[in-house]
Amino acid sequence: MELTNRVKISFNRYTSSRFGTGEGNGCKSKKTNIGLTQQPLSNTFNKFFDSEKSSGVLLVICTAISLVIANSSISADYLDLWQRHIGCLSLEHWINDALMSVFFLLIGLELERELYSGELSNFKNALLPIFAGFGGMVVPALTHFSLNSGTPAQAGIGIPTATDIVFALGVLAILGNRIPASLKVFVVAFAVIDDLGAIIIIAAFYTAHLSIWYFAGALAVWVLLVALNRLCVMSLAPYVLGGSLMWFFMFKSGVHATLAGVMLAFAIPYSAEDDDKASPSHKLEHFLHKPVAFIILPIFALANTGIFMGADWIHNLTSPNSLGIAVGLLVGKPAGLTLFCFVAVATGISRLPPDLNWRHVFGAGILGGIGFTMSIFITNLAFKADIETINAAKTSILLASLTAGILGFLWLQRYGRP
Repeated sequence: MELTNRVKISFNRYTSSRFGTGEGNGCKSKKTNIGLTQQPLSNTFNKFFDSEKSSGVLLVICTAISLVIANSSISADYLDLWQRHIGCLSLEHWINDALMSVFFLLIGLELERELYSGELSNFKNALLPIFAGFGGMVVPALTHFSLNSGTPAQAGIGIPTATDIVFALGVLAILGNRIPASLKVFVVAFAVIDDLGAIIIIAAFYTAHLSIWYFAGALAVWVLLVALNRLCVMSLAPYVLGGSLMWFFMFKSGVHATLAGVMLAFAIPYSAEDDDKASPSHKLEHFLHKPVAFIILPIFALANTGIFMGADWIHNLTSPNSLGIAVGLLVGKPAGLTLFCFVAVATGISRLPPDLNWRHVFGAGILGGIGFTMSIFITNLAFKADIETINAAKTSILLASLTAGILGFLWLQRYGRP
């Protein structure tokens, strides 16, 4: 108990000093908020939740369009389109390396918000989604590894570890008031943890070569931006410019450039200069949400789901890699998430919210099997130019994600009522 209290105190001190109460970072504001009352924060979450539903529908449409065109008479022209070079990179690489950096920036801002004023801001509350996210990564990864150990396909170990927050929340939005509100918050929290885990996996396992000098340059820019934060520089301009330079250094270093987006998020001030103003972090998150949801992710879907379904596509789904992905997402996710949550609650480390039960947790785990965006992203990194393996993996991801969405909906429709 004493150890738990010490960790809790350390966690609270960290969030206070890092994200800034006014006292923690020397800025004028002395309130631990972003200039918004609790009611507007609730409205903000509701708007975020509603837009995820619309974005999910758009992603499904774009995926369907891409699949149809990729298997039509203009398939070759469509697939060649994404390989056309603009400057030093192909269009597909500009999308996956540059546009998706903005997506990762938004993930970082959402994680920062959760740590500061969301479900992860309270140490006791944070432990349950942390355990959920960890279990939802470890068990799927071990599932894939058990089927592919010692083969080139083991590079795909990170594919079934992530959760697509857009599609998961889209399913919950369709369910409406048939599920408790705290389930939506729980899914957001553990999905953010999953995405953080995916980011760490990308940095640790999918860096082909490392240029120390460029990487040091990226870190130096980040340290400078953090210093601007500590000096209470509230204009977004220097952070955006510095973030662009950091992206360039990260790209040249060999570490995937999208990580610059996450690092930038944690350099931007979360506390507001005055109590009646929104913080730079909140303003940027609000500004980016619709462009990411309705422009960047649909473009990513169009560029990365153009899968040609050859005569042997069903046979390819029985390969160890495809099975590892599918079983990891459909079985490993709900099993790992539920098991780790049960251990956390049974040992007294955490607790279930009053209006949630284990059926809700298991249903959330099923929805966690919707990998899609991040799983496809990791697939591209894991198998590089191996088009056949990439297409088979993407097909497995699409089918597993679709199945997880349907099963999660049916499960929560039956067992999800508060």
